[in-house]
Amino acid sequence: MRLAFTFLIVLTTLALYAQDESLKEQAKRLSQTYIITDGHVDLPYRLRVQNFRLEREYLGIPIETDKGDFDYVRAKRGGLDAPFMSIYIPASYQEGGAKALADSLIDMVSGITEAHPDKFARAGTPKAVERNFEKGLVSLPMGMENGAPIEDDLENVQYWYDRGIRYITLTHSKDNQICDSSYDTTRTWNGLSPFGREVVKAMNDAGIMIDISHVSDSTFWQVMELTEQPCIASHSSCRKFTPGFERNMNDAMIKRLAENGGVMQINFGSTFLDGDLREYRTEKRKELRALLRARGLKADDDAAETVIDSFRQENPRLFADVETVADHIDHVVQLTGGVDHVGFGSDFDGVGDTLPTGLKDVSQYPNLIYELLHRGYSAEDIEKICYKNVWRVWQAVEDGKKR
Repeated sequence: MRLAFTFLIVLTTLALYAQDESLKEQAKRLSQTYIITDGHVDLPYRLRVQNFRLEREYLGIPIETDKGDFDYVRAKRGGLDAPFMSIYIPASYQEGGAKALADSLIDMVSGITEAHPDKFARAGTPKAVERNFEKGLVSLPMGMENGAPIEDDLENVQYWYDRGIRYITLTHSKDNQICDSSYDTTRTWNGLSPFGREVVKAMNDAGIMIDISHVSDSTFWQVMELTEQPCIASHSSCRKFTPGFERNMNDAMIKRLAENGGVMQINFGSTFLDGDLREYRTEKRKELRALLRARGLKADDDAAETVIDSFRQENPRLFADVETVADHIDHVVQLTGGVDHVGFGSDFDGVGDTLPTGLKDVSQYPNLIYELLHRGYSAEDIEKICYKNVWRVWQAVEDGKKR
């Protein structure tokens, strides 16, 4: 009897292992079969910080590198076909220089596609991405993070559309001329400014998606009242898991975004995914700084790298995991009654060392697809999450433009 029971356990274990391996293979296959779009990849600003050169002959980045979270080789391995390049404008540029910085970052994206036409291509519509996909090219659509480069001139909305911008995050870390930020307690406008209300209409008219990531709650609700088109949250997560963190969206907001036809693209940063982890990381950062200080080191010293790596290994709870990202997707699906209003908005190259275990760079989307398959999502569900939900919004906004 004992031998028979042991044999049954072995057979069950082998069957589960075979099923698990089958799901992993299916995840890899789907990642290469379906277009994967990501709402927010901060490559341009990372390259700017590294003094990236635009010369046509400079071919090193972003083909293959051990720096950052994105390059061509890893993107192809992970099945990433349409990462929205973030044209990120720090709040400090709101005092001047925002438009010039935005133009330079757009030029950088153009420079990448011109230097590597066999690998990358610009894309201003879903159809353009699909054509590039058929050619095996990685599309680089663009979204602007912070509407500061609109300045005080509504004509600039059309200017940015013409330059290739397809969504604008209305603000970033500080209140700006358009609206209040979730990170800023000043509440300059208590939502949208009078000019910001005009910007919402101008974006609808120009065919630019409105991105409500980073905005204050009051701004979100006012945008929902005014917009004639569905909106996106290009890189936000669920506040249910991070109580008190206004940068994420609460349940009522998620439902309202869905009622508007919009899509929430889940941010992968660990501090966006787990509120307890936010507090834990804060304490651990203090410990690490004290450890480095005791050894006479700064975080960017070469000698500090070994100390930091060892500290991370000794403190594995510093990171969320791929299952936590799937929890956020589950939550949006449960709140909205289906899979039509959620997608990926990793914030790769934008959240530093906080990326979760299993999603450390753009090669690892199959890990998330596997987890979703494991939870019972169908291939059709995953196709929607990978790109079709965002395509629906993008196409609706493009079709609704009046200019």
